[in-house]
Amino acid sequence: MTANEMATRELFDQLAAGDRIEIKHEVKVGLQRWMTTTQGTVVSTERRRHSLHFPRSGDDKVFSDLVILRKDDGELTTVTIDEFSELRRL
Repeated sequence: MTANEMATRELFDQLAAGDRIEIKHEVKVGLQRWMTTTQGTVVSTERRRHSLHFPRSGDDKVFSDLVILRKDDGELTTVTIDEFSELRRL
């Protein structure tokens, strides 16, 4: 785990509703990828369990860490935190 990943993980664990943050994250659509930045106020964070699109063993659990943000224009958005995400408190 890189220093950036550890810092992002630590900050994610400390986030609370009302915190203002910026997330630099990768967006993938089809074969295209690009980096973008999303800013907003934390509504909530969660670790969501989900399944994948191919068979796995029955006891294999897969989770994603999510931040639900309210952007400055009022829009709600959900960003999944992964190893490429950079999280920063504003």
